[in-house]
Amino acid sequence: MRLCSRSSNRVSEKGVGDAAIRVDKWLFHARFFRSRGLAAALIEGGRLRVNGGRTIKPGARVRVGDVLTFPQAGTIRVVRILALGVRRGPAAEAQRLFSEVAPPESRNSESRYPDKAYPDSGSPSSREARPARGSDGKVP
Repeated sequence: MRLCSRSSNRVSEKGVGDAAIRVDKWLFHARFFRSRGLAAALIEGGRLRVNGGRTIKPGARVRVGDVLTFPQAGTIRVVRILALGVRRGPAAEAQRLFSEVAPPESRNSESRYPDKAYPDSGSPSSREARPARGSDGKVP
């Protein structure tokens, strides 16, 4: 009978050899996505960058120190890999796998479109949108 021993340290140590893990698996372990399938769909869609270069293969290998850039929930995330996870554990364990390189930047921020036609009220009412008519009822 073969016995399996499990390490009590669930997060692999930083800088151990030339260890690498699939990028879809790492994103799942770090709790950025609820399933590996969702992570793979993002990667296959060409929306993930590893160290500045776009990758479309979910099986691409990432290592400690790599920087990942990807969209998530209306923001652009830029994270540095600090450790390779061996499982999808609790959130506290997942947070030790990465550090934010830049704070999440909103893709839908109002600062991108400062010259919006109606900044305060959103869309104009139908009365505001109608062209002004002169006293004779004709549009000037």
